[in-house]
Amino acid sequence: LNAVPGRAPRQQVRFLPAPAPGGGGAVELVAARVPVLADHPLVRGPRFRKLKIGAGHRLDVKASGVFVLGIGHGNKLLTDLYNCHLTKVYTVGGLFGKATDDFSDTGNLVEKTTFDHITREKLERILAVIQGTNQKALLMYSNIDMKTQEAYELAVKGLIRPMGKSPPIITAVRCLQFALPEFQLEIHCLHETQQYLRKMVHEIGLELKSSAVCTQVRRIRDGVFTLDDALLRTQWNLQSIQEAIRNCQLKVERELERTL
Repeated sequence: LNAVPGRAPRQQVRFLPAPAPGGGGAVELVAARVPVLADHPLVRGPRFRKLKIGAGHRLDVKASGVFVLGIGHGNKLLTDLYNCHLTKVYTVGGLFGKATDDFSDTGNLVEKTTFDHITREKLERILAVIQGTNQKALLMYSNIDMKTQEAYELAVKGLIRPMGKSPPIITAVRCLQFALPEFQLEIHCLHETQQYLRKMVHEIGLELKSSAVCTQVRRIRDGVFTLDDALLRTQWNLQSIQEAIRNCQLKVERELERTL
């Protein structure tokens, strides 16, 4: 940032001595615009000495995907986005047939089980039960009277969300792929952790009278931000970051205005 050409120095009006018309060695004061030396880099020093960067919804070391950062004024916007209680979307991979101590496929093996009896239909029935149970929790923590016009309008806009901190809530879940022993889910959720999603895969295995471990947790959306907005590690440079901020600015403003 300090290497980028800065704005031109401010100008100020000074009265400078100049030879008077007619010669004779007479001097008069003439108004002139000159740069303010206090703005000169050699006087001011580096423009940026520190830069405040805030982290949004965190990802643990075994997860990947969209991770939002706030830079400078963006830290306040991060707080505003937290207050919107926006939904996050994950793709979660699972593997039937074994259980581990941390619910992931890299943990210590606890047991092995059979899984030939599991079908996609049985899995989707379990997912429907999970979604229905969580929908009741969402309505309870939203503190909205569902018999009012306000509740109807919020439901139409998809804005029914918890008014404060709540336990993890699954707003939608569906099976994307099923090929025994592997499967992949798409999970829409609020106030979750990645470990909670791994434990959810484990509990799905138990409900199906088997066991399951989580093979992948990838966040594909965090509120208004998607994988299309994300920068790969090779794109972590000033130009790409500035462009990403410009591209997301209008999107963030619209969401804050719509929700808050």
